[in-house]
Amino acid sequence: MITGTLKRWWPLAVLALLVVVPYTTLSVPGVLPGGLNSPGSLQLLAVCLLFAGFAVTYDLLYGHTGLLSFGHALYVAAGSYSANIAVTKLHWGWGPALAAAAGVGLLLPAVLGAVALRVRGIAFAMVTLAFAQVGSILVMSARITGGEEGLSLSDIPAIFAGVANTANLYWLALAYLVVVVVVVRWSVESEPGRVWRAIGDNERRVTVLGLSPYRFRLLSYVLSAFLATLGGVVHLLLLGGSTPQITTSAFTVGLLVMTVLGGAGTRWGALLGGVLYTYLDQRLSSVAGSGVVAGLPAAVRLPLSQPQFILGALFVMVVYFLPGGLAGLSRKWRRA
Repeated sequence: MITGTLKRWWPLAVLALLVVVPYTTLSVPGVLPGGLNSPGSLQLLAVCLLFAGFAVTYDLLYGHTGLLSFGHALYVAAGSYSANIAVTKLHWGWGPALAAAAGVGLLLPAVLGAVALRVRGIAFAMVTLAFAQVGSILVMSARITGGEEGLSLSDIPAIFAGVANTANLYWLALAYLVVVVVVVRWSVESEPGRVWRAIGDNERRVTVLGLSPYRFRLLSYVLSAFLATLGGVVHLLLLGGSTPQITTSAFTVGLLVMTVLGGAGTRWGALLGGVLYTYLDQRLSSVAGSGVVAGLPAAVRLPLSQPQFILGALFVMVVYFLPGGLAGLSRKWRRA
């Protein structure tokens, strides 16, 4: 009875702890750049929470529906750039800008998904990659997007402007993660969610039952992309501008790695993978340039000075020793 109660309420306890982080002066040396409530720490934690949300949206496609997409970054970029262009170039208010971003987040994946989902497997992955590459080229070459230099946000809402309001950005990222987790969990436990799981296991069986796998896959694709588009707006506010790096296929590959690292299709795997991968990606860059690494022998210094090498080695070890990702550890502990 007690165990069941703990399993039911521990997510709310963790959420309560995350909400009060900006009021906490606790210092964690070597883990965070200052106290928990320092601007640097809150910025880092906000980025980790945001990318955890991105990973959960990607897990809806890959982990729950079995769709390997290489174009998820396109929708994050669509949210960031559409809202930014509306505010900075067209001088719209934030209300119309958010409405425009939401419209793009629904219409764009509905159109592109209707085309891409006509094929399956690797062909689907290649089509989504092609769409993403076209979007990346347009962003980097168009004048309205700022090209390769990106586009700074001209009108940041007062509640999010300045270092003093870093806590508000942290809460914004946390609110986005909560919304994504709630929507994804509700959708995968609903009737369409059960069909998504069946499609990932055996699509032919779904067809035999008289259901249309294409329509259900399109629903999953649009929902995942829409949530990613909303995250693109949060990314815009968190960074104070739009950057072309979020349009690249490498961005989507990073989300795939986060999902597999945490455990694709599990309850909390993508969230854990997103937080861990993003944290290491941010912190290893500072460690790689530290004096400690510089004083090591060349055979050790060279690989440690490349954060991507360390992340790659970690990913290989997790895939090899934990095929179910980090979420699989709990099942192994229960068996033990």
